[in-house]
Amino acid sequence: MIICKSERLSIRAWKESDRDLFFEINSDPKVMEFFPFRRSRPEADALFDRVGRGIAETGLGFFAIALKGNDRPIGFCGLALTDLEPHFPKGTVEIGWRLSTPFWGKGYVTEAASELLRYGFEEKGLSEIVSFAVGANTRSTAVMQRIGMRRDPSRDFDHPRVPVDHPALVRHVLYAIRAEEWRAQHPKAEK
Repeated sequence: MIICKSERLSIRAWKESDRDLFFEINSDPKVMEFFPFRRSRPEADALFDRVGRGIAETGLGFFAIALKGNDRPIGFCGLALTDLEPHFPKGTVEIGWRLSTPFWGKGYVTEAASELLRYGFEEKGLSEIVSFAVGANTRSTAVMQRIGMRRDPSRDFDHPRVPVDHPALVRHVLYAIRAEEWRAQHPKAEK
């Protein structure tokens, strides 16, 4: 099932054949630099299954991003319900991504995330989309800025699932964009 397409990418549901790539990106030390742990194969497989169920149940989740020409999966990007109360009210939707390192620096995440913002506001009728990362994760925060999100320091937070033995990874910065801001940035977009 294809969720949407961009110039070079298909944003789609995961396929069974994508498990190896999913494990790769969740165990790669470079990809997971700003996370407190890497996933083993059984842990990645369990997460793969949960992500697939979540997409089936809500229509939201972290979708595979694949190259259009050959359908090769290169990572994920998605819109997902956060479950970080009290930091975010129930129903808050975040955008997030991970990409296999050979595909870094080619604009793929920016392209996929831009298309998913359109999808979220135009097709899902969302009122706001947030994104968050460790402040030192300048690769991710740069994407947030490129897709038109704005930093909101009043909403920065200490991530409750980051163990205290990783103090540099606890504090997260928040970026957000509201539907009306996105529409103002994309005046030709349908309403």
